[in-house]
Amino acid sequence: GCEHYRRGCRLRAPCCGKLYPCRLCHDGAEEHQLDRFRVSEVQCIRCRLLQKVGPGGGGAEVTAGVGIGPKEDFFHCSKCNLCLSLSLRGKHKCIENVSRQDCPICLEDIHTSRVGAHVLPCGHLLHRPFSPLSGRGYRCPLCMHSALDMTRYWRQLDNEVAQTPMPTEYQNMMVEILCNDCNARSTVQFHLLGMKCQNCESYNTAQDGRCRLSLEEQ
Repeated sequence: GCEHYRRGCRLRAPCCGKLYPCRLCHDGAEEHQLDRFRVSEVQCIRCRLLQKVGPGGGGAEVTAGVGIGPKEDFFHCSKCNLCLSLSLRGKHKCIENVSRQDCPICLEDIHTSRVGAHVLPCGHLLHRPFSPLSGRGYRCPLCMHSALDMTRYWRQLDNEVAQTPMPTEYQNMMVEILCNDCNARSTVQFHLLGMKCQNCESYNTAQDGRCRLSLEEQ
């Protein structure tokens, strides 16, 4: 095997005839890319026998670095065109051909990249170093949806807002907000620490209009 895959054979590249543990090892060493679907011969690591690819192919089917390991631990989502952990079966949001897109942060092609990727709850895919699941913030950089369970933090923010009164001139100021998590719109009291969605109680919101005085103050 190699750093990318655990397998017992090397691929014979149809483009240059050289043997490599995987297409990523090939692409890193050569100035051209290996089309893995054209591979017809493999060499056994133990006996060095060069043979035709079997009907099942064997090994691990890995796409975009999301599924790394034995084939039995993953399933292929045909809509996402992506191999995912069995723990995500029926629990991930499908986005058609998401693995064929560029990382929205570094703009590198995710499918051919040697950097691992994370699938966020919203369905978007990005390289692990930039993922909220690796400690980079808490929101998807594309749709701004919360990628982590923020319930505990939202309740903590409730307490901080309650204990931090706004100056008198802002106490009756109302503002329209849009929730990035549920897409609901609310009219709430303006507060510098955060403004809570009245539908899902998330503080992952954005101001969607000017501040205005409440009816009592007009």
